[in-house]
Amino acid sequence: MSDSDLRAFYLRYIEALNAHTFDGMDEFIDDRTTLNGEPASRDDLLAVQQHDVDADLHWELKELLFDGDRLAARLVNTGTPVKTWLGVAPTGASFEIVEYAIYQVRNGRFAHMTALHDAGELHRQLTG
Repeated sequence: MSDSDLRAFYLRYIEALNAHTFDGMDEFIDDRTTLNGEPASRDDLLAVQQHDVDADLHWELKELLFDGDRLAARLVNTGTPVKTWLGVAPTGASFEIVEYAIYQVRNGRFAHMTALHDAGELHRQLTG
C-alpha cells in the first residue's frame, strides 16, 4: 500500500472505532495478529475494543507517520466511563491521555499492533 492508501485505511479504521462499528473490523484486522507482541486473534482484539465502549472512548489522530508497510500514530484518547471500566466505578469523571501506536499492514490488514499509553495517568484522572 502507498502512504496515501495507508492514510486512508487508517482514517477509516479510526472512524469505525469512534462510531463503535465493530462488525466490519475484518476489513482492518487480520484473522491472526499480534497485540503488543503477543499472538492474538481478531476476536481477541474486538473484545478489547468492545470493552472500550464502556468508557465511550474516542480516538483523535494527531500524527501519522509511514515507513513501508508500517505506520505510527500519536492519538489523544478521551472518554467518560458509563459502567465499571478498568476496575473503576463510573463517577462522571472523564479522562484524556496520549496513545502511541505502531502497526504493520500485510495484505491490506493489520498483522501487528502495538499501543502504549499512561495507564497510571488514566487511573489518576478517573479516581482523583
